[in-house]
Amino acid sequence: MFPLCKLATLPRSQRLRKAAKIFEGAELRLITLGNLPTDEIEYLKCLAIQLAEQEGFSPAAVELLANTAERLSLNTKIDVKEIRRMLNSVYHLLLSETGRTQADWDFVNSQGSLDPSKRRPFAGMQVYLEDIRSPFNIGSMFRAAESFGVEKLWLSPFCADPRHKRSERTAMGCVDILPWERLSRDPFASAVERFTEGPFFALETGGTPLEDFSFPKQGLLIAGSEELGVSPGALAAADASLGRVSITCYGAKGSLNVSVAFGIVMQAWSRVQGTGAGVRNRCS
Repeated sequence: MFPLCKLATLPRSQRLRKAAKIFEGAELRLITLGNLPTDEIEYLKCLAIQLAEQEGFSPAAVELLANTAERLSLNTKIDVKEIRRMLNSVYHLLLSETGRTQADWDFVNSQGSLDPSKRRPFAGMQVYLEDIRSPFNIGSMFRAAESFGVEKLWLSPFCADPRHKRSERTAMGCVDILPWERLSRDPFASAVERFTEGPFFALETGGTPLEDFSFPKQGLLIAGSEELGVSPGALAAADASLGRVSITCYGAKGSLNVSVAFGIVMQAWSRVQGTGAGVRNRCS
């Protein structure tokens, strides 16, 4: 453990970065081991006290550090969830004091990748993203598609690049493990032209309410442009097949961000797939 007397001599920004790493490491060990050694608990308590006595923290931050030190001083068996939340809160507090913020990408493992062997996709559950321009939306839709068991993603020629840094950051590694293919031309330029087996259905306003829609076991969901929605050709193909699914909104705004709407529909579709693909994780 890094000596506290040495830590106190470091410049403030460096001291806070080092302390943040210490609390982050303690949280990870707590998750792995289910507990922390007595000497480490004592060390963290003293570190929290030392930090609380320094100048520059807000009253709320000082209170958090003091409460953390007090909780770690108790001689009773620690509540893992409670202590983890405290360690995590102190870590983020110190991180924010350094001028940095936690990025979603940081939640990927230390190698920066996901384990493809953990995927349990549903056979025949596929998605076509049509002219999704925002890298953030592309990344978010990759993440939702992977989470809810999509077998493969198809991208129109004018979708944002999934390898764009903002796409990859938002997708949190899903671009690497979810099979996808960018098409060289619009497959729905003609309403009768198909690039994969149907049935087709579109995420679009004016369709069957989500709670009433009959999702297929296998099929292709079409999600369209943030500005223009699904193209006329793709809508024609959907209308000739399973139709359109819509999300009922109750606010003044009559529509949702496409990636948010996509996630809602994907969760509903995955529910009809049953347990045929094996044990599923619980998302939060």
